[in-house]
Amino acid sequence: MRYTRLGRTALEVSPLCLGTLNLGVRTTREEAFRLMDEALDHGINFFDTANHYGWQVHRGLTEELIGAWFDQGGRRREKVVLGTKVFNPMSDWPNDRGLSARHIVASCEDSLRRLRTDWIDLYHMHHFDPHAGWDEIWQAMEVLTAQGKIRYVGSSNFAGWHIAAARETATRRGHLGLVAEQCAYNLVTRQAESEVLPAAQAYGVGVFAWSPLHGGLLGGALRKLADGTAVKTAQGRAMRALEDRYEAVADYEKYCAGLGLDPAEVALAWVLGRPGLTGAVIGPRTVAHLHGALAALDSPLDPAVIRRLDELFPPVGAAGASTPAAW
Repeated sequence: MRYTRLGRTALEVSPLCLGTLNLGVRTTREEAFRLMDEALDHGINFFDTANHYGWQVHRGLTEELIGAWFDQGGRRREKVVLGTKVFNPMSDWPNDRGLSARHIVASCEDSLRRLRTDWIDLYHMHHFDPHAGWDEIWQAMEVLTAQGKIRYVGSSNFAGWHIAAARETATRRGHLGLVAEQCAYNLVTRQAESEVLPAAQAYGVGVFAWSPLHGGLLGGALRKLADGTAVKTAQGRAMRALEDRYEAVADYEKYCAGLGLDPAEVALAWVLGRPGLTGAVIGPRTVAHLHGALAALDSPLDPAVIRRLDELFPPVGAAGASTPAAW
């Protein structure tokens, strides 16, 4: 595994980040443990979760699974760069959500308990909160940092101006500020190229792309639908996008077949090769999915392939929608 620095920090992370959205929901506990062990065995040291993951069963389930996995020993916790997130509602009570100082601190303490650890390496704000001022947010993050409960702060689904405002306020307060951003980015969703990636590069913020296959759309969706093997592809953002992108996706799958490559491998390799990207968050359900992602890491695309992919899925350009709400 080739490791890379996370933004302007000295922290080294794998360019593949193990996303855990499926753990405990689309996998059993045993399958989840096997996936995490397999990822770590292959050098993936960066794991990503969120406080509300597992909400389909109960909020916090996925953090609990990861904590139980850590408890098996073998220095699992020491080897993993662990990220989790705060923002989404954890109950129906009004102060159990968002980015108030109260919720940031309380949510961190709850996550630490579920994860069975003393510290979180990267504490992400899952979304921008228009009701929370940056001074309030950074006050809470400074408290958690001083207490040793978090090491770094990241964002997710921020616009470029959110990144700039957060960093400028943190600098004024003498805090390290944002070091990482997670954004939706793939061949279909390229709006991040307009503002998010330039802002992140300007402020030394590492960027990891989530949903690099656009919810399975770019992983052979049409073939799986025809075969009756579609799981995630048959729902959510993949199906919504397929209505508008059917011809492009069909041409894409045909092109990948001509190359003799799996569509998922091509889509992930494209993301991993993009300028300004630190890496990608992958969400495998099986060990086979994980191995496919590892293959993409070692299979950079030829310039001619990249040009053809740009023809199939053109860049949005500066005139495109540039805020996450428009994606």
